[in-house]
Amino acid sequence: MKIIGVSGSPVKENTTDRALQIALDATGVRTEFIKLSELKIEPCTACLGCRKTNRCVLEDDGILLTDKVYKANALIVAGFTPYSTLDSRTKIFLERLYPLHHSHALMQGKPGGAIITSAVPSDRPDMPDAYALGLSGIKNYMLAEGMNFVGGVAVPGNLPCVACGENEQCGVSAIKMLYGKDATPESIGINRVEDNSDVVAALQQLGRDVYAACFC
Repeated sequence: MKIIGVSGSPVKENTTDRALQIALDATGVRTEFIKLSELKIEPCTACLGCRKTNRCVLEDDGILLTDKVYKANALIVAGFTPYSTLDSRTKIFLERLYPLHHSHALMQGKPGGAIITSAVPSDRPDMPDAYALGLSGIKNYMLAEGMNFVGGVAVPGNLPCVACGENEQCGVSAIKMLYGKDATPESIGINRVEDNSDVVAALQQLGRDVYAACFC
């Protein structure tokens, strides 16, 4: 048995990666962690060249990745939410799995889970629900392919403005927008997934649930 985990974040050893690894470790079986930024994957061109062969015509790492996902017993996808929606790498990855759709429904019944990292506070009703928007991009893919969507976990992330390095935050700083005009990188601090016991427990439960769903 093997469970594939795919991270859409390009940042090295970031919150999204670490959250995904927590879920994978909790499955208790053989896993493979894949970081999309280390691969060359072009966007789907909607050419339908894969209709008869179940193989993409774009000769890049997307073909190898699609084959890995097809052969795995389950899939956990982890993305983040720039501009309050699913990041582009994760979206490209999901669309490049389209060759598995045709005729044979090759992903049908396979368990899947989602992890969404977002820096938008959950207590801001005036802001878009970034977690829900990011989750829908992954969940809707899995539902459309007839997969068994097990569930998703929201992970508090960190604003790029915190790591910007500028002493004075710019006029469109997300820190000011989300936390008020007097907020600073120091005042909002850094979210570490390992320090949030509730989130860690949810990630571990997701991993266990994905594993259990492999036997349903």
